[in-house]
Amino acid sequence: MQNMLGDKYEVMNFGRSGATLAKGTNNSYWDSKEYLQALSSRPDIVFIKLGTNDSKAQYASFYNQFEADYKEMINSFKSLPSKPRVVLLLPIASFITDTGAANAIVSASLLKNIIPRIQKVAYGEKTELIDLFPLFVDKPGLYTDKIHPSSIGATVIARRVYEAVKSTPEKEFNLFSNMKEQVTISPFNGFDCADFKYAGRDCKVVKPRVVAKGRPWVWRARFWGHEPQADISLLERGFHIVYCDVAELFGNSEAINIWNKFYSLMRRCGLSKKVALEAMSRGGVYVYNWALANPGKVACIYADAPVLDLKSWPGGKKIRVQGNPGKLSKRLSSYRRTSPPFQRKSVRSCRANS
Repeated sequence: MQNMLGDKYEVMNFGRSGATLAKGTNNSYWDSKEYLQALSSRPDIVFIKLGTNDSKAQYASFYNQFEADYKEMINSFKSLPSKPRVVLLLPIASFITDTGAANAIVSASLLKNIIPRIQKVAYGEKTELIDLFPLFVDKPGLYTDKIHPSSIGATVIARRVYEAVKSTPEKEFNLFSNMKEQVTISPFNGFDCADFKYAGRDCKVVKPRVVAKGRPWVWRARFWGHEPQADISLLERGFHIVYCDVAELFGNSEAINIWNKFYSLMRRCGLSKKVALEAMSRGGVYVYNWALANPGKVACIYADAPVLDLKSWPGGKKIRVQGNPGKLSKRLSSYRRTSPPFQRKSVRSCRANS
C-alpha cells in the first residue's frame, strides 16, 4: 500500500493477529494496544477489516452483540477530531474444510454469521463497504495456509484498497432527493435501495455510498438480486444500479416504450446519458432490443448466458433447453401485435448475434 500510494501518504498498520471485533472475548481488539494506537494516529482514512475471527464456533455466543460492537467501533473513529473517512472491509474467503473445530475459520460461517451482519451495520451507519470475499473465493493459490493470504494475496487486497483511496467521487449528489416518486428504502447488501412505482411498473434504484465521477449506472434487465456480485462490486466503485420490471414482455415495443420512460426518469434525476446494460438469461432479449432502438444511450452491454432467440427459450427448440411452446406462441403473437417493423427486425438481429 505504501509503495502504491507514494510519499504523499503515510500507511499505518494497526492489525492484531487473531483478534475479534466483539467485546469480551479472550482476544478482543477493543482490549489491544493496536486499537489505542489507531485512535491516537489522527487518521484521515480508516479501513476496518475485523470479523474473520468472530466466525469461529467458539465465539458464536457473541453474535448477538456483534452489530452493536461494530457500530461502536465505527463511531469511535468517526468522532475523532480528524473526522476520518471510514471504510469497512468484508472478510476474504477461507479454504479450511474442518468445520468441526471450535477455532476453525470456514467460509460457510463467514457467509452465514459475519458478512450479513457487517452489511447490516454498513447500511445502518451509512458507511462505505468493500467486499473482498469474491476476490479470493476461487483462488486458493493466493494463500499460505488456506486462511492467511500470501504476499501476492496481500497485494490483491492492497490494490483494491488503493483503488478506493485514489477514487475521485462526484460531490454532493443524492439521486433519491431528485425523485418525486414515493419510495420505500430498504437494504441491498449494505447499500440503500429505493423501491417505487413508475409507469405502473415496479422499479428499484440502489445508490452507492460514494458516487463516481460522471454518475455512471447499470441497468439490470431481469432477476433482481440473483448472483449480485457484479452489481455489488460496481456499487462499491460508485455506480448506481437500477431496475424496471417489464417481466414477460420479452423486449417487445411495449417493453421498449416503458424503458424509454424509465430512462428519461433516470436522466432527469441526474444519471449519465449512457447506461451499462446487464443482460442475464432472458434479460438478453430486453437489453439487445432496447439497445438497438437506443444505440446512443448505451455505454456497454454485459451479457451473462443471455437469451437471444425466442425459439430457444421459451420455445425449447435448442438441445438441452426445456422450453414452453405455448408461452412461445403467446409471445410471438404479442410481438406481431405490438411491435413495429424495427422491433421485429431487432429480434432477428439478436438471433444472428447469438
